[in-house]
Amino acid sequence: MSTTMTEKLETFGLKRVLSYLDSNPQENVPKLIGWLRKFDRDNYFANAYNMVDGFMKDPDNNWNRLISSLYTDIDEGVRKKLFENFLINACILGSRRKNKVVEKYDCNIPWAILFDPTSACNLHCIGCWAAEYGHRLNLSFEQMDDIVQQGKELGTFMYILSGGEPMVRKDDIIRLCEKHNDCVFLAFTNGTLIDEKFADDMLRVKNFVPAISIEGYEEQTDSRRGKGTYQAVLRAMKLLRSKKLPFGASLCYTSKNAENIGSDEYFDFLIDQGCKFAWMFTYMPIGVDAVTDLIATADQRKFMYDQIRKFRGTKPIFTMDFWNDGEYVNGCIAGGRCYLHINANGDIEPCAFIHYADSNIKDKTLLEAYRSPLFMQYRRNQPFNSNQLRPCPLLDNPGRLAQMVKKSGA
Repeated sequence: MSTTMTEKLETFGLKRVLSYLDSNPQENVPKLIGWLRKFDRDNYFANAYNMVDGFMKDPDNNWNRLISSLYTDIDEGVRKKLFENFLINACILGSRRKNKVVEKYDCNIPWAILFDPTSACNLHCIGCWAAEYGHRLNLSFEQMDDIVQQGKELGTFMYILSGGEPMVRKDDIIRLCEKHNDCVFLAFTNGTLIDEKFADDMLRVKNFVPAISIEGYEEQTDSRRGKGTYQAVLRAMKLLRSKKLPFGASLCYTSKNAENIGSDEYFDFLIDQGCKFAWMFTYMPIGVDAVTDLIATADQRKFMYDQIRKFRGTKPIFTMDFWNDGEYVNGCIAGGRCYLHINANGDIEPCAFIHYADSNIKDKTLLEAYRSPLFMQYRRNQPFNSNQLRPCPLLDNPGRLAQMVKKSGA
């Protein structure tokens, strides 16, 4: 599906509208929202527009302060490029294209694709969900390029990289960002391989954002990730901050650290380091030698639920919780409903934590994979629980996963 003349005209118009974001967010963000409402004919994001309109009227609102910080803390060129790729391409035009494909083929089309450039990693973290893949698998640049090109044809302009440690392939990542400069690339990274040259490359391509993994303070981080990791993370954050580059934190809460990383003090610390977002995950015991002692208790999971909702109303940082936000997205988002995972062997999996597949990028197109038995099982069975605080077919509803795997032959 090539870009239509209508899409080209709309993109041109929206880029003109983005000039409102050049300065003075208090005055110009409401103008931008007004124009986005006109372009968003299907009202995909009406609730978001209403929310932004509301908090921009209050200069003391934490979301207002977060938006204002994007003007003081982030390079202007980077800010413009990310706004363009995220708001126009991924959210409005991409969603419109995606929904047409869904209607035509009756299958899930993801808003974001998570893929692993490599299974190699320079650390050996306790309980790593990706360790089950080993450390010798790699997607070639051509394979990654093809994933992105196919994805864009179907309406996906958001790409998330994991691993392994994706920065092992940082030269190829920069090449991808250059070639597909209409997309947003975000990487879950341990941060230890972010150096001056890579930061300068980020500043040049403008469409790459790291989510740096951190487990708490020094004791919690180094006990799981290895001695010296915490200080390396702080150095990476300082470097990115000095170059006015956006970044966030990736936080895995476990039985050992939930009370620390869910505290007001810790989130204030992340904000002071320059984090603009925090992406929360609960620990998942994956593989034969999984460390089950790290699973967060029900009380700890509720604690994180309550804290994150409190922070959303008080702190200038965007927070997401992969599990506890099920009520906002109608349960599980995997299986291509909002996202999927492609591992470093090319296997197309419903989720990073669900290591089953019936398709591989080496012998199927993305659209063929989305229409495969396993992904159609997800489409027919989601949501997996009427209680959207128990969204996962592995952690919360394991019988549902076994049923889908059996029926699909994955």
